[in-house]
Amino acid sequence: MSSNPILTVSNLTVTFPDNNGGLRALDEVSFEVCPQEFICVLGPSGSGKTTLLRVLAGLLPPTMGEVNFGDHQQPRIGMVFQQSNLMPWRTVLENIRLPLELTGAADAESRARELIDLVGLTGFENNWPRDLSGGMAQRVAIARALIHDPDLLLLDEPFGALDALTRERMWMELSRIWQARQKTVVMVTHSINESLFLADRVLVLSARPGHVKLDLEVDLPRPRVDDIRYTPPFGQLARKLKAAIE
Repeated sequence: MSSNPILTVSNLTVTFPDNNGGLRALDEVSFEVCPQEFICVLGPSGSGKTTLLRVLAGLLPPTMGEVNFGDHQQPRIGMVFQQSNLMPWRTVLENIRLPLELTGAADAESRARELIDLVGLTGFENNWPRDLSGGMAQRVAIARALIHDPDLLLLDEPFGALDALTRERMWMELSRIWQARQKTVVMVTHSINESLFLADRVLVLSARPGHVKLDLEVDLPRPRVDDIRYTPPFGQLARKLKAAIE
């Protein structure tokens, strides 16, 4: 992993206008992300986690501070939301290849099929979104976000709407996909276990206005297996995160 950051966030502040002088969602948030690093952002509801992701995606301008992508002045960014947001009139294959269709890429079909294999959906290429489980739909959304080879992948609680067992299976799937593609990832979650299972580092945001309360390195070995959640090192890290959130 390179020591030169691909992303530097400096004194990021976001204030939404209201009738009381403005609602400050984020307050002087600063952190760096290195290439191929997997960062989870954890914090209580209303701490500004999704607001932070929207700023990183270029969907929301900061009130103060800056986001610097280093050598990538116009980075390619992929984003996956809590809902898969698939187009119901397009098949799995057609949903995944859509971003490349919009750019006129000649290899859209082959790259889409490669990603279908990566996310474990071979045989479901021609299925409609209505025929997919929640976990399968999110795999399609992840493949669609990866197809243009993003410099940064943003995940906004992608498994938040899934049941507990499916969610835990998706941790394994996402970990496997990340190991295969080694993308730089910033992921928002409410789950301490999810963050520790997936991340290299966990940023804990305070209650609103959100600021970085803890930047915790997750020094657990990779690739991670399900049983790691029941080990003493995992439990120690979980207690640190729980204390920071409370």
